[in-house]
Amino acid sequence: MPYDDSVPPTRRARPLLVAAALAALCLTAVAGCGGAQDPDGTDTGAAKPGPEAEATASASTSPSAIPTESRPSGAAPTAPLPQGPLTGRTVVIDPGHNPRNREHTEEINQQVDIGTGRKECDTTGTSTDAGYAEARFTLDVSHRLRELLRAQGARVVLTHDDDRPFGPCIDERARIGNEAKADAVVSVHADGSAVGNRGFHVILPAAVKGGGADTSKIVKSSADLGARIAGHFVRTTGSAPSNYIGGGTGLDTRGDLGGLNLSTVPKVFVECGNMRDPKDAALLTDAGWRQKAAQGMADGIAAYLKG
Repeated sequence: MPYDDSVPPTRRARPLLVAAALAALCLTAVAGCGGAQDPDGTDTGAAKPGPEAEATASASTSPSAIPTESRPSGAAPTAPLPQGPLTGRTVVIDPGHNPRNREHTEEINQQVDIGTGRKECDTTGTSTDAGYAEARFTLDVSHRLRELLRAQGARVVLTHDDDRPFGPCIDERARIGNEAKADAVVSVHADGSAVGNRGFHVILPAAVKGGGADTSKIVKSSADLGARIAGHFVRTTGSAPSNYIGGGTGLDTRGDLGGLNLSTVPKVFVECGNMRDPKDAALLTDAGWRQKAAQGMADGIAAYLKG
């Protein structure tokens, strides 16, 4: 679920261009794309407490303040990048949350400026009923996605790589993408909604202007990026678009997320599924399915960058 979470606004109709793009991609995908719509689910961001499925080491140092400097991870691969179709392009991957946020609630609850207001630095994220944390899921999928994009020649930057005690804050995550002059930014998440709410959705930036936020230059390009990712995600994973957000399109537009509002480069959030639903949780905890999720995102990003 988005790290700067709140009650999603009322769904609004998608622009015909984006809906048409997704529909075209879905023609070759699994049955169920654009399926029936259940009543809306509300993601409150309140994960039930429980042990994480993987042990997390405690940080050796305690920060005295929220970091203010961008500290992107994975900016320099250990070996030269291969030449490929994405050579010369930069992609920033933003793994949602941080496994140790739960140990630093005071820090992540501090307010930061998101341009149109103020919100918490970050949240803990959600988890499955068995305790598999969203933050662990997002790191795993992000690592898989990084390798797939690097194999095509892309320069890949991670906003963090389990290398800091908490965060980064939502404003810093946006700044990392901006300063990298990324051609595309993808924030990887999983939702925490009610049982029976299933499927993935991609969150697109709304047209927002106020304070330090101005998305006017990225709304169209981000919608294109999101539609391509949604179409390829359906095709590769076999998962249907969300039955509770997006009206069956797999696309949702929000103007309340600082990570999108503060971005000056094309950016989307991908909610890969609902961790609180047993059927979706079975997929999210399966390594084979996570590889498919990464492949679907990589294919969508590549299609967008290739035009």
